[in-house]
Amino acid sequence: MALQRPSAHRKLPVLAAAAALLAGALTAPAAAAGPSPGTAPPPPKSPLAVGYGGAVSSVDPDASAAGIEILRKGGNAVDAAVATAAALGVTEPYSAGIGGGGFLVHYDARTGTVSTLDGRERAPLSADKDLFVEKGKPVPFADAVTSGLSVGTPGTPATWDAALRTWGSRSLAQVLAPARRLARDGFTVDATFRNQTADNQARFKDFPASARLFLPGGRLPEVGSTLKNPDLARTYGLLAEQGTDVFYRGAVGRDIVRTVRKPPVDPAAHRVARPGDLTEKDLRAYAVRKQAPTRTAYRGLDVYGMAPSSSGGTTVAEALNILENGDLRKLDAATYLHRYVEASRIAFADRNRWVGDPAFERVPVAGLTSQRYADARACLLKDDAVLTSPLAPGDPRRPQSSCTSRGTAAPTPYEGENTTHLTVADKWGNVVAYTLTIEQTGGSGITVPGRGFLLNNELTDFSFVPVSPGVPDPNLPGPGKRPRSSMSPTIVLDHGRPAFALGSPGGATIITTVLQTLLNHVDRRMPLVEAIAAPRASQRNAAVTELEPGLWNSPLRGRLEAKGHVFKANPEIGAATGIQRLPDGRWLAAAETSRRGGGSAMVVRPAR
Repeated sequence: MALQRPSAHRKLPVLAAAAALLAGALTAPAAAAGPSPGTAPPPPKSPLAVGYGGAVSSVDPDASAAGIEILRKGGNAVDAAVATAAALGVTEPYSAGIGGGGFLVHYDARTGTVSTLDGRERAPLSADKDLFVEKGKPVPFADAVTSGLSVGTPGTPATWDAALRTWGSRSLAQVLAPARRLARDGFTVDATFRNQTADNQARFKDFPASARLFLPGGRLPEVGSTLKNPDLARTYGLLAEQGTDVFYRGAVGRDIVRTVRKPPVDPAAHRVARPGDLTEKDLRAYAVRKQAPTRTAYRGLDVYGMAPSSSGGTTVAEALNILENGDLRKLDAATYLHRYVEASRIAFADRNRWVGDPAFERVPVAGLTSQRYADARACLLKDDAVLTSPLAPGDPRRPQSSCTSRGTAAPTPYEGENTTHLTVADKWGNVVAYTLTIEQTGGSGITVPGRGFLLNNELTDFSFVPVSPGVPDPNLPGPGKRPRSSMSPTIVLDHGRPAFALGSPGGATIITTVLQTLLNHVDRRMPLVEAIAAPRASQRNAAVTELEPGLWNSPLRGRLEAKGHVFKANPEIGAATGIQRLPDGRWLAAAETSRRGGGSAMVVRPAR
């Protein structure tokens, strides 16, 4: 397994009692829904926790509590991360679960090394570049999503197994115990869960297993009610007893293949759900990819991210390198946001052209993450002008020629925005940043009958056809190929020790969320929870930049429009979580204050 040791850089304090420049748009966290009569209330939800013994931050209090439970019993960060992820499969089943995949970045305090696991879903071995083409035309996106055709070989159980075997101190059975209990006894439905169910109601009702689980009695679950998932509790029990072989070589895997190849649509429904070609051979052939992280130096810190098949690490690194030569601390808010937006635009132009599955494509990772290439691209950035989008890519193989963009631009294709991220640290100083997903909110919409989990629609992250005629597209489908992702779990070290870690859901906006949060914290000196809460902008090599309400309704918008920016409103971008090591040795856990109803930050022993 490839590992990366941090390089030493000058000390940079990242904590400062700074005013929250952009945090005026914050709203109060949504109130937690009350439990139904006779049920235990969920753990308290708070976006900030400080203390000792380790920390967990996720979007959900039950999931964060599962991780904390494992830490209190002596487990390490990897053990707690798997426990948290398994609990999210119960309480956030529309975002993640064992029917999907993800990316995990790990810092080992004993060796001082950062390493990663690529647990991305894979296309069937029978797939080719025309996977989503019928009669010479691309399959309509909505039809592709809700089908067996979109289901990739899940990587999440294999990721858990690989992480525990490599760095864990507890068995899979031990770390699954809190999630099994949660699935068996149920969790309290909140407004976010009900709203997401409503968004999927038309799809779920057409698949009997999905309808029985998520539409009890044929109706949306009420806020404050208890939702149980005994099928998932039994599936977790099988994983605990038999290991992941039951998923990739056993009964659960056979049920997955049967479901994909003949989606179980209600005979009374009018939905046509295309079958997929996933086989038991595809499941047996799946393997997690252990690989080196991306790394770039920024303001004296070492920033580690996820290498391809994710584009997160390379794109965040390139944008940071473009911004490295300017002092963002001294800029007014409009100029700071302008530079951030333009650096994102440039980095996405290169990401779209160059990043795909490295098992199939030559991805110039070293070039994309090099300061030399970023310096060549940075000459495009002007404080008084806006670049035209979509911007054509540069060539990281020939950085001296990349001051001007040549060729045809590759616009950013759509990616499903519902994913989840968790961040964990333990008392020994180990850290995990883990982003996992089933793609769309609700994935494919298809629950495996009797197993209690939704299947992903991850293969829709592939380009259905080349994004621009005649332009090489590294993200076309292929046999066993991983679709390009934007997931960006990130760990930042200062002199070889953890400074902070973060990540977010949000499709392609993951990259800009992680980038902007990092800049807010490091350059604008916002405390981590304020850096997460601050209103966001997202530019992904498009003609328009998306703005959350806090910026849309701000005077900054007019100042940026005067420079030539074009905006559209987006009510919510991302849902980040993070942890930070404080100078006195305490851990700080930070989550959203209001997005997705607010996140859940917890520590083992809170500081008084």
